[in-house]
Amino acid sequence: MERGPVVGAGLGAGARIRALLGCLVKVLLWVASALLYFGSEQAARLLGSPCLRRLYHAWLAAVVIFGPLLQFHVNPRTIFASHGNFFNIKFVNSAWGWTCTFLGGFVLLVVFLATRRVAVTARHLSRLVVGAAVWRGAGRAFLLIEDLTGSCLEPLPQGLLLHELPDRRSCLAAGHQWRGYTVSSHTFLLTFCCLLMAEEAAVFAKYLAHGLPAGAPLRLVFLLNVLLLGLWNFLLLCTVIYFHQYTHKVVGAAVGTFAWYLTYGSWYHQPWSPGSPGHGLFPRPHSSRKPN
Repeated sequence: MERGPVVGAGLGAGARIRALLGCLVKVLLWVASALLYFGSEQAARLLGSPCLRRLYHAWLAAVVIFGPLLQFHVNPRTIFASHGNFFNIKFVNSAWGWTCTFLGGFVLLVVFLATRRVAVTARHLSRLVVGAAVWRGAGRAFLLIEDLTGSCLEPLPQGLLLHELPDRRSCLAAGHQWRGYTVSSHTFLLTFCCLLMAEEAAVFAKYLAHGLPAGAPLRLVFLLNVLLLGLWNFLLLCTVIYFHQYTHKVVGAAVGTFAWYLTYGSWYHQPWSPGSPGHGLFPRPHSSRKPN
């Protein structure tokens, strides 16, 4: 006869625990949502500032030009000094794939939510197709430069023996090494991705200012792009500190900057191009002048 109250008390305690956990989950979700909205607003404001974007270009130039000097002040045995480190293999070698995945999702959401037009969305996404073509074309050009400037060498205990083999393929087939002027493709790609992502993400400030739909999924995708942009900056700094010769890095970054200028700085402003980021997404303000 005395077990009933004990069981009832146990059930009541379990219900209170579940209610407490439910309240805790709601509070955590509210905090996460507040941080998401606050972080996306601040990041959009920073990336949307033309002045800060110009300073960002100066920052990238300073990283490539002066960053190699840090090699005398860092630990040469850190994991970032190894070609086989996790970030180099999983991120730098696949930087364009990561950029296309994250940035493609962002551009898709922003353009479609702003226009509801598939054709306009496809046009803006075509900038990533152009970027992929730039990346592949630059990679082939870098290999051609290495082939034209290279020599076939055989490492020996006494030094290097020069062979008269005419091209890379025959040199490598003979078991030797082909050494030429190697433009840093990693520096090129990271510089190009940084400039491209900063240009595309800057649209979000104007998107928010026009009061367009900006729910949690879109804000989360935007912040993921901001985090990826931060990672590319960090890995670019690691690349210029630990890898490649100085001129190879500077030339790679210069080519990446020039590729950005030809596309985002020049061609995309023409009517027969994929269009610049944000083009045609937002209504133009009506003039307050009345015709005479």
